[in-house]
Amino acid sequence: MGVIEKVSGPLVVAKDMLGSSMYDVVKVGKDELIGEIIQLKKDRAIIQVYEDTTGIGPGEKVESTKLPLSVELGPGILSNIYDGIQRPLEVLRSKSGVFIEKGIVAEPVDKKKKWKFVAEKGVKAGSSVSEGQIIGHVQETELIKHYIMVPYGVSGRIKSIKEGSFAVEETIAVVEGNGKGKTHEISMLQRRSVRKPSKYKNRFRSDEPLITGQRVVDTLFPVAKGGTAAVPGPFGAGKTVIQHQLAKYADSDIVVYVGCGERGNEMTEILTEFPELKDPRSGRPLMERTVLIANTSNMPVAAREASIYTGITLAEYFRDMGYSVAIMADSTSRWAEAMREISARLEEMPGEEGYPAYLPKRLAEYYERGGKVETLSGKIGSITLVGAVSPPGGDLSEPVSQGTLRVVKTFWSLDAALANSRHFPSINWLSSYSLYIDSLESWYEKNLGKEFLEMRKEIMQTLQKEAELKDIVQLVGAEALPDHERLVLEIGKIIRENFLRQSAFDEVDAYTSLKKQQFMIKTMLLFSRKAEASLKDGVPLDSVIKMKVIDQIARMKEVKEQDVEKAEKRIAEEMDKEFEEVAKAYVETGKK
Repeated sequence: MGVIEKVSGPLVVAKDMLGSSMYDVVKVGKDELIGEIIQLKKDRAIIQVYEDTTGIGPGEKVESTKLPLSVELGPGILSNIYDGIQRPLEVLRSKSGVFIEKGIVAEPVDKKKKWKFVAEKGVKAGSSVSEGQIIGHVQETELIKHYIMVPYGVSGRIKSIKEGSFAVEETIAVVEGNGKGKTHEISMLQRRSVRKPSKYKNRFRSDEPLITGQRVVDTLFPVAKGGTAAVPGPFGAGKTVIQHQLAKYADSDIVVYVGCGERGNEMTEILTEFPELKDPRSGRPLMERTVLIANTSNMPVAAREASIYTGITLAEYFRDMGYSVAIMADSTSRWAEAMREISARLEEMPGEEGYPAYLPKRLAEYYERGGKVETLSGKIGSITLVGAVSPPGGDLSEPVSQGTLRVVKTFWSLDAALANSRHFPSINWLSSYSLYIDSLESWYEKNLGKEFLEMRKEIMQTLQKEAELKDIVQLVGAEALPDHERLVLEIGKIIRENFLRQSAFDEVDAYTSLKKQQFMIKTMLLFSRKAEASLKDGVPLDSVIKMKVIDQIARMKEVKEQDVEKAEKRIAEEMDKEFEEVAKAYVETGKK
C-alpha cells in the first residue's frame, strides 16, 4: 500500500511502494482506478493510469495487486467488444449507462456460463502433458472450436480429466507435476501478461498469401500469412475503409480489430456494422470469429498503449490453438502519441518530433510478435499484422512512419489525390511495394500457374510506363504522342478504373477471388495485345478505343464469381469478332 505524491494527467507518482515490481497493476485512489507501474525509483513508483484521473490527488492510497497487466483467456472471448484493458463494453453499459464510471470493474469472460468440454482423443488419466498442449475443446461458436491448452509452467501426468458442461473457472483436469509431488488443477480459463510474447517451438518463413479479395492487394502487393503490412496515409485517404475490408474478407480464421485512439464515429461504424455482417465463407455472422477492442480518441490516452498489447495477446492465444489470425491496429500513430505524452510527463529526453527515443524499438517489438509458427501443441498457426499509420499531412518522413517501414515488409501507400478522385482502395501503385513476392512465388505457380506472375509483371510495367507518359502529356499533350504510346495510356486507364478501383459497397465487387482476378487480368491483357497487333497492321487508334468490347471488360467486376469464366470466354469471342470487323473495315477503306 502506497500514497499518492503527485498527479500529472494520466501519470501518478506514489511513495512507500517498496516491494512492488515493474509492470504491476495497481489500484489508484478512492475510485480504485486501474494503473500500471512503468518506473521504480527507490520507494517511489511512477504509474500510468488507464482511466481519467480528474479528482484524485496527493494523500490518496495506491494498492498493488502484485500481478502484471494481464488478459483473461477462455471461452467467451469471441463476439465480444472490449475496451483497451479488456473490460466488455456491453457489461459496462449495463452497469453504468453510456458513460463509463470511474473505477468500474467488469469480468472479461462470463464466469457463470457453462460450456460443453470435450477431451481430445488419447488424452486421459495417465497421459503425459506439457505446457501449451491441447487437452480438449469447446465449440465456442458455430465457426470456431476453442481449444483448451495446458497453462504455461505446468507439465506432468494427468491424474484425472472429465467431460461435460463446466463454467470457465471449474476444474476439468488435474495434472501431477513430474517428480515434484505437486498437483495442478486446470480450468478453461488462463491469464497471460500482455507485455510478454507467447511461447512457440519454431518460426517459419511465410510462404502463403493472405487472400483479402482486394484486387490491388492480392495481385500487386500481397501480404503473406504471418506477415506484416503498413497502411500509411493522410486524413480521409481510406485507411479505416481498407482495414474494414480486410477484417471482413481476409482469408483468416480469427480477426482481432483494435481501434486504437481513432475517432469515435469511425469506431461506431465498426461496432454497428460488424454484428450485422455475414462471413462470406460460411454465411454465419462475422462476429462469431471476431474480437473488437474499442479505444477511441476521447478515452484516456494511456489506455491506447494497453489496447495494442491486449489485442496482440488475444491474437497470440488463438494462434497457439493453430489458427490463422489477422490483427488490424487502427492506428499505431495514436499509440505512439500516447507514448509521447507519457514520456513528456516523465521528463525523458525527447527524440525526433518529441517522440521517445525508444519508439522504433517498441514498434519493432510489436510487429515481431506476428509470424507463422509451430505452436507448443505441434500445430501451425500465424498472426498477420496490419497497422494503419496516420502521419500528419501525409508526411511519411515522420518518426512513426519511418519506424514502421523499417520492420514491415508490405507497404500500401495511400494517396489523397486518388481518394479525392473517388478511387478506392486509394493505394498508390507506384509508391507501394511488397517484399513477399519472391517467397510467395511457388504458391502462385502451384495454385494459379506461372502465367499469373507473368501477367502481374506486365500490368506493373504498363502502369509504370503510363505514369512516365503522363508526365510527357502534361508538357506536349496526348495528340503529340504516337498511336502505340497513346494505346499504353488507354490500357493503363482500363486497368486503373476497372481492376484497381473496387467498390466496398457493391455486393459483388467488394470481394474478388484470385481466380476472378486472373480472368480479369487475362482479358485486359488480351485486349492490349490484340490492340497492339491492330496498330502494327495500320488500324487507327480511334477505331480501337471505340470498340464496344471495352464496356464489357469494364463490367467484368460486376460479374458473379460462378459466371466469370463464361463471361471471359464470351468477351474473348466478342473481342476477336470486333477486331476482325475493324481490320476488315480498314482494308475496305484503304481500297476505296
